[in-house]
Amino acid sequence: MNEDWFKMNVPMKLKKLLDNIDKQFKSNTGKNIFFDGIQDSLKFIPEAVNSIEKIGEIDKVSENILIDYITNKALQEFCRINQYYNFNKQAQESLRAIYVDLFSKIKTHNNSVDTISKVHYESLTMWLRETNAFAENIYSTQEENVEPVACSEYSHELQIELLQIDIAQLIEPILDIGCGKQGNMVDYLRNNGLEAFGFDRFAFESSFLTQSDWFEYDFGLNKWGTIISNLGFSNHFQHHHTRNDGDFVRYAKTYMDILNSLKIGGRFHYAPDLPFIEQYLDIGKYAITRKKLGDYTFKSVIVERLL
Repeated sequence: MNEDWFKMNVPMKLKKLLDNIDKQFKSNTGKNIFFDGIQDSLKFIPEAVNSIEKIGEIDKVSENILIDYITNKALQEFCRINQYYNFNKQAQESLRAIYVDLFSKIKTHNNSVDTISKVHYESLTMWLRETNAFAENIYSTQEENVEPVACSEYSHELQIELLQIDIAQLIEPILDIGCGKQGNMVDYLRNNGLEAFGFDRFAFESSFLTQSDWFEYDFGLNKWGTIISNLGFSNHFQHHHTRNDGDFVRYAKTYMDILNSLKIGGRFHYAPDLPFIEQYLDIGKYAITRKKLGDYTFKSVIVERLL
């Protein structure tokens, strides 16, 4: 969802509500919902209370627009705090249900605003605990405000350097896994006349960018000439490999799905390297090229499908 475009195109009566919603999110930015005593600071701000009083005046279509906006905004904020959070479709639907319930409680006026706020944030805490169990282990001992585990959208220049990419040698079509909201690399490749596509869980939808995650995306078989992923898929795979509760098996399956989606002669460019699974690839089917990257502790990798 492109928030700027979205806010420019919603009815005027919703714009003020959206602005107040944004202020509420800004007030909550960086707050640790697992911190003991966080309920004292996680409360609806005056602007949000003002909006709450007006929610009963909007129609059902407008209400659903607001709920979708808030759900997407919340997902982005959680992932801004920790890029390793993973929210599948069921988790996203459960989060939306929390906001549907919030709107319902607001409209019925059966409880005070403070009570509604307390119950809402307790629901969010339970939801995060259930969808990403490792979060509580990390954040329950940390302070009230936490620093994000950042996820950046890198320039095409840096990606070309890190991933050992020679534009002239790329085989089409090209897929960028975790391309970022803007799809910088995809846009650069297409401006150079190459057939390139990308997906990201927060990508702005277009004819060549898709909003999806790597567990749900259909890579196909024998489809791609080149696949790239800079500090994206393999970074998350590595993270799950080192976690006691990591989703290692699902990442390993997706890794093989990616390789099987390459055409013969196709290449998967990625960083960081994944020696714990690369060592098991069939050398008769895959050729692996690794490159040390200056002072970085990891290498970039090209896996070429031979058969």
